[in-house]
Amino acid sequence: MKEYLLLFRNASAENGYLSTAKDMAEDMPKWQAWIGRIAMLGKLVHTAPIEYHGIVISDSTNQNPYKEASSVLVSGFLICKSDQLEEVKEWSHACPILKYPNSSVEIRPLIPFPTN
Repeated sequence: MKEYLLLFRNASAENGYLSTAKDMAEDMPKWQAWIGRIAMLGKLVHTAPIEYHGIVISDSTNQNPYKEASSVLVSGFLICKSDQLEEVKEWSHACPILKYPNSSVEIRPLIPFPTN
């Protein structure tokens, strides 16, 4: 099976994500059910939210994480496996992040390193 990285993007404010503590409490069962469905199929590899604050290192500077012009920032990820990209698209269309304005799920196939 091929592995896929799903990047969750969500709008952010000046110093944090726009989701409130109440939003997160209401969303947690939805996330647990959504991730649970993938896990029950034996296709979940790993998932985690990403803290708002971070550092981007380049050869000449250290800067804050990349934020799109619309204040959209990567807020989490999920690595899953599937034989069919269409299956991963279906999961992504049902992702709880999509209830928020300017949110998205980016699907990126992973390339395994050679093992020999």
